[in-house]
This record gives sequence, C-alpha cells and structure tokens, in this order.
Amino acid sequence: MEFPHGGQPVPAMGVPCGYPVDMPVYEYACRSCGHRLEEVQPMGAGPPGPCPECGGELRRVYGAVSIRFSGWGFSKTDRLVSGDRPKKDYRTLKQKADELRES
Repeated sequence: MEFPHGGQPVPAMGVPCGYPVDMPVYEYACRSCGHRLEEVQPMGAGPPGPCPECGGELRRVYGAVSIRFSGWGFSKTDRLVSGDRPKKDYRTLKQKADELRES
C-alpha cells in the first residue's frame, strides 16, 4: 500500500501522529473477487471506485468493535463490594414488584 506524502508523518495538531495523514483509513473488499485494500479518505466519502484487480464493486469492511460494561452489577465490579454488605436478591424484588402491580 502506498502512503501519500512519501510515507512521511504529517503533524496532527502540532504533534506527529506516526501515520502519514490526518484522515481515517478505511478497509474495502471487492464483492466479486474478495480483494481487500485500505484507503485514506475523509469521513463520509464513498468507495474509492472499482476494484483495481477485477473492476468489481467495493464495499466497506467493518472491524470488531470494543465494548466495555462498567458500573455496579457486572462481575468485574461486583467483587469490589465488601463481603459484609448485603447483596440484593433480584428474584425477591421482582416478586414484590409483581405483587405491588397486581394490588
């Protein structure tokens, strides 16, 4: 893959970013032959054109997204609760809520 600017880093907000440009890199795959390529484009830009290998249509490839659950109620944070603190019994709370709803 060829980088613009001869592969030289371009400063981002006055600090070198280590990547040649200050635009996102998008990955595309050809619907016909499966050829994959990366393109540096401004946000919101469409596919860069036809596939360079076969001329087929390119589609954007989305990578895995990281998700982090935080706050009380998740196993990672539950162990932070001291042992002497009473834990909530959610089944009992649900039954009580159902009883209140019925009355």
